[in-house]
Amino acid sequence: MDLQERLNASSSLSDAPATADPFADVKNRIHMAVIGELGPQLYSDDIDEATLRERVKAAIGAHLSKEAGLSHTDRVTIAEAVTDDILGHGPLERLLLDDTVSEIMVNGPHDIWVERGGRLYQVPIHFTDSSHLRRIINKIVAQIGRRIDESSPMVDARLPDGSRVNAIIPPLSLSGPLVTIRKFGETRLNLDDMIRIGTLSEPTVDFLSLCIRAELNILISGGTGSGKTTLLNALSTAVPDDQRIITIEDAAELKLNQRHVLRLESRPSNIEGEGEIAIRELVRNSLRMRPDRIIVGEVRGPEALDMLQAMNTGHDGSLSTVHSNSTRDALARVETMVLMAGYDLPLKAIRAQVASALDLIVHLERLEDGSRRVMQITEVQRMESDVVTLQDIFEFHIDHVTAERQVVGSLRPTGLRPGFLAKFQKHGIDLPIEMFQIPGGHLAAAAGHVAKASR
Repeated sequence: MDLQERLNASSSLSDAPATADPFADVKNRIHMAVIGELGPQLYSDDIDEATLRERVKAAIGAHLSKEAGLSHTDRVTIAEAVTDDILGHGPLERLLLDDTVSEIMVNGPHDIWVERGGRLYQVPIHFTDSSHLRRIINKIVAQIGRRIDESSPMVDARLPDGSRVNAIIPPLSLSGPLVTIRKFGETRLNLDDMIRIGTLSEPTVDFLSLCIRAELNILISGGTGSGKTTLLNALSTAVPDDQRIITIEDAAELKLNQRHVLRLESRPSNIEGEGEIAIRELVRNSLRMRPDRIIVGEVRGPEALDMLQAMNTGHDGSLSTVHSNSTRDALARVETMVLMAGYDLPLKAIRAQVASALDLIVHLERLEDGSRRVMQITEVQRMESDVVTLQDIFEFHIDHVTAERQVVGSLRPTGLRPGFLAKFQKHGIDLPIEMFQIPGGHLAAAAGHVAKASR
């Protein structure tokens, strides 16, 4: 039975703990023995990964040869499990290597779920007990110099490939140790891949690529798991290779291939509550580093004010993401986060700052069928009275939903031309007007969009 079949079959399993591992004592005994023998070598920079793996396997094999009553299949299974525990991430290793798994959710040692294709499945994989799970959590957070224990029972971390990890343990968790891993694969999706998977259409990819080259300030909005960081990574491929780019993140996920990229990562406070370096401080410091573009992985606090000021003081072409349910909600969230900076600014001044700084909002949603689609590409226009006006340039239309609950639709122009054409002219970029023409058969919607934009 392949992994997909096992996942489907296991989706109906109950939440009862899995059957106790009959080889748990053997695994623990061999694990501790190998750690005792090779301890210093496991953390030495002088030994390459392949050599270290061979030494670990040899040590495990030597100890297994002393165990009586084990079949060849059992010995192979135990050797793989102990190797994954020592060098990898235990039972999670095979899920981390599976490119079809986008998220891993550990609800205690015996209840593990994954997301595949936007849907959740329970998997027939489990840890020996809570201490086994805690050991793997400690290993993950120690890789980036962080800690988790009863006095600091919650942590955000990342794996070497950039995957985001959140862990929470008792006493905050009443269900035992909990781990959520948002996978971030080695293969970065580009704009062509965005067309292939249906997130964007070919005309919108051309439009957004030109917007990046014209140094428009772009905000990507969407809910949790809607694909904001993936789209941000894809859009970054359009940034010219000769520009100096600074990325600022909570947990380093962005992977830019340009030659001149500087990566900054915030730091949480230590156990004494000291030493925190917030994203806001990194944004302000980046202005002294002569950036051509600033890319903030996600705006979620008072750094929104510093980001808007950077966009308004010559750092055009900046990119960022924000959690929101719509483009209008994205602006409201930015306003709220600016107020979190602690300055008594009038709302009209904040909105004027937002309208001046932002040029474009790209809004994503994860639909019922699990697909991630760009629903709106919206221009941020001017202030009218006390309101920032928005104008949809492209909008996703749902044609129908199939019997299998697959959403069929496309991202189409609204027929409205953006007002920032002068920025394209300044950079010598020709923006084809045909890009914004409504395709045949959809002209009836034009009047509604014009009326909407005029409000």
